[in-house]
Amino acid sequence: MVNSFEIMDTTLRDGEQTAGVSFNVSEKLAIAGLLIDELHVDRIEVASTRVSKGEFEAFGRICEWAAGKGCLDKVEALGFIDDGLSVDWIADGGGKVINILAKGSLRHLSKQLRKTPQEHIADIARVLDKAQARGLSANIYLEDWSNGIENSQDYVFKLIEALKELPIRRFMLPDTLGVQNPWSAYGQCLKMRECFPDLHFDYHGHNDYAMAVANTFAAVKAGFNGVHTTVNGLGERCGNASIAAVVAALHDQAEIHTNIDESRLTHVCKYVESISGIRIPSNEPVIGENVFTQSSGIHADGDSKDNLYANALLPQRFGRERTYALGKMSGKANIIKNLDKLGISLTPEQVKLVTQRVVELGDKKEALAAEDLPFIVADVLKSGHIEAPDSIHVLNYSLQLSHGMRPVAMIKVSIAGKEYEASAIGDGQYNAFMNALWKIYDKLGKKHPVLTDYQVTIPPGGKTDALVATTIFWNSDGYEFKTRGIDSDQTEAAIKATVKMLNIIENLNI
Repeated sequence: MVNSFEIMDTTLRDGEQTAGVSFNVSEKLAIAGLLIDELHVDRIEVASTRVSKGEFEAFGRICEWAAGKGCLDKVEALGFIDDGLSVDWIADGGGKVINILAKGSLRHLSKQLRKTPQEHIADIARVLDKAQARGLSANIYLEDWSNGIENSQDYVFKLIEALKELPIRRFMLPDTLGVQNPWSAYGQCLKMRECFPDLHFDYHGHNDYAMAVANTFAAVKAGFNGVHTTVNGLGERCGNASIAAVVAALHDQAEIHTNIDESRLTHVCKYVESISGIRIPSNEPVIGENVFTQSSGIHADGDSKDNLYANALLPQRFGRERTYALGKMSGKANIIKNLDKLGISLTPEQVKLVTQRVVELGDKKEALAAEDLPFIVADVLKSGHIEAPDSIHVLNYSLQLSHGMRPVAMIKVSIAGKEYEASAIGDGQYNAFMNALWKIYDKLGKKHPVLTDYQVTIPPGGKTDALVATTIFWNSDGYEFKTRGIDSDQTEAAIKATVKMLNIIENLNI
């Protein structure tokens, strides 16, 4: 097994093959910077040649940026066996590395290219000659290698034997159709390593059977020198191996050193989520919203007693913190941990009463967040030392939407018993409402948080009168929280979530 190796991220090439995902020039440049400067990925694959003018512009901008940083050799592009057209595309764009797409299975070669192995080898050699002539270094993909090594092993071995003396730096072996499992991946990768001990092998996994990360891990255990990933597992069909999950597994399970800065994974993954439009599942390992959240009361109790329910995936490694969900599974330990975080101190009897109410609400499928606790406490205890949760009301509002004109909002709110009015325009009805609201807050010198995310959940079935749940994420001076509103109208639901937010920042003084 190797002690260190490379991670090549292909979010900007293979990841952009995700259905519905297309990054513009500035977005591709920003992601490239995040991958190299923040995550410290060893290499990035940023384009496929000859796709579009926009792709060529983005590639050129990334190469220009990388050259200025002294890391142009880390930027790669996928090229084809096309009589040197891909070589010229990369060289003209300022690139220095071509990843040649060759055929890794006899079936692909004979059915798609309709060529013999000897003809294919000769074609590859000509591309390599042209790459050298234009100052490019070369790696090679053996497309459909996983099927090739399974069904046409002689072809794979003869191909590599013919190519290993040519100027190819890395042999990159893809499970193109995602057909491997950890056992087959390990055995086939080990066979490659044993037969060609001096070659650099990369593994490129796809996730059709949800095994991309496991297969990547198996390839590393078999002695491969590098692996390919994408941010958030983006990629064609079911996607590729997720960089966050791969890094965590390699660091903890394989004891492999990488250059990746774990603390920046969450930030980078969230950024790509926001511009790709592909949501990170709540239970996605390492970066999902819920992965460091304990729901069971016994787990929270165990964490209070020497972290009995913690593993090596400590949230602090990834810029996260452990949280304790509120619901019908909550116990006193959950409640106490959340109260401590909010700075609220209660007696054991009061904690018991609050716990009972949280469980009752959870039984009714109420979605609760830690920020709801002050309201629950005030409701249960009716005590004067905790500020009432209804110090801010939206008394009236009018939202106007006219074709060809920007939406207008007129609102009246009550803050600590005093009424205030304002009006504003916006890019949408809710945006106009918020602009009017912040006019009032700015006039009063009151701070207000920044909206960081906005999610709408509509029950399936297409009913026009169905309840809509709007969840809004906020950041107030570094304190992140979310509020939720439910109504048959999406804007009404968003306003209800906003009113909850206003009272939270008022009551908690954040």
